[in-house]
Amino acid sequence: MSEQRGVEKGGSAAGRLNVFKTYKLYVGGKFPRSESGRVYEVTDSKGTWLANVPLSSRKDARDAVVAARKAFGGWSGATAYNRGQVLYRVAEMLEGRREQFVREVADAEGLSKSKAAALVDAAIDRWVWYAGWTDKIAQIVGGANPVAGPYFNLSTPEPTGVVTVVAPQDSSFLGLVSVIAPVIATGNTAVVIASETSPLPALSLGEVLATSDLPGGVVNILSGKASEMGPHLAAHQDVNAIDLTGADADLARELEIAAADNLKRVLRPRPVDFAASPGTERLTAFLETKTVWHPTGSLGAGGSSY
Repeated sequence: MSEQRGVEKGGSAAGRLNVFKTYKLYVGGKFPRSESGRVYEVTDSKGTWLANVPLSSRKDARDAVVAARKAFGGWSGATAYNRGQVLYRVAEMLEGRREQFVREVADAEGLSKSKAAALVDAAIDRWVWYAGWTDKIAQIVGGANPVAGPYFNLSTPEPTGVVTVVAPQDSSFLGLVSVIAPVIATGNTAVVIASETSPLPALSLGEVLATSDLPGGVVNILSGKASEMGPHLAAHQDVNAIDLTGADADLARELEIAAADNLKRVLRPRPVDFAASPGTERLTAFLETKTVWHPTGSLGAGGSSY
């Protein structure tokens, strides 16, 4: 009877087993294990075991590219306003799971709960910030161009396509959000290689994205070794661009050489303060400019036109 009262008051029955979370990949809107069946241990900054996570294979990376390509048409064809609504919904869902991410970021980066909370709040705000840019970036980088002749000359930005993102290794959540959000805000789809040592916030983000109105395949999250998956993704002929933010110097050089084979856009790694205002550089990094010429309708030397 006393044990029952303890449970009724919010306590746990004596000897109850902990229910450990099973972390999975996020590919095509689903949560598969690695097809290889491999896992690796993730520990906190003190070496305490946190979880076993999938060690993604080359096949997982290929599956993620297929999912990203399949989702690209619908996502890039959606209105910018609609994409903004979806990104804002991600922020809403993150706000509801804030405490979970505070705990995971604190464990991943060896921070106090207060410092981790500040990073999680900044990451949620970052989603909102990029959500507001989806229907404004075209006014910044597009427009009418003055030309000498009876033509309209209009430039508009278009998404590049499928983007591989090597996520930051040390900034497990704020850095992660800062490299994913601008890619999808502009209509691209993403294949993300999470931080190898701190992948748990990234894999949990997949659970949030799955319930945030984001179409399956727009973001695909893989855990494991960037040195193992990166070369295959950099050489993949159906990947259009690659963000090397989380790659070290040697890996970045290898991936950039592989990316040259099909003229991928490459964003090279450099020191980044993710807490600072992000600006628009990452929004424009994976945009192409389409320029259209159209006659104004002049009908001859008399100057008549519509």
